[in-house]
Amino acid sequence: MASLNVNVGGLGEYLREQRRTAQLSLRQLADAAGVSNPYLSQIERGLRKPSAEILQQIAKALRISAETLYVQAGILDERDRGEVETRGVILADPTLDERQKQVLLQIYESFRKENGYGADDGPAGEGGTSSAGTADAS
Repeated sequence: MASLNVNVGGLGEYLREQRRTAQLSLRQLADAAGVSNPYLSQIERGLRKPSAEILQQIAKALRISAETLYVQAGILDERDRGEVETRGVILADPTLDERQKQVLLQIYESFRKENGYGADDGPAGEGGTSSAGTADAS
């Protein structure tokens, strides 16, 4: 993943907007995300291309989905976003145990297949189906 197609300028503007909406200073967000203040400033100004891991830390600090930032950065295709967010919400739910989460993911995947969508690639025929996210569900 060394050469990500990152929309740096748009990502920086989006991050700044999210930070302001959350009423956080640059320093507060940097501290919460575990990155340096100058580095976060460079990301917001479009001078740096953050890794997926850094985007995940920033998303957690902003209390938004990492997938939203991945789409903004061009790491994740917009059409994959809904599925990824749905899976993320299920996996992050603290009220469910691991077995319940896996069962829900299996049911979700079966409905997607029934409606002509594969696990990763949109409608069947555009990339087939996969069992991503349902492995280890035994």
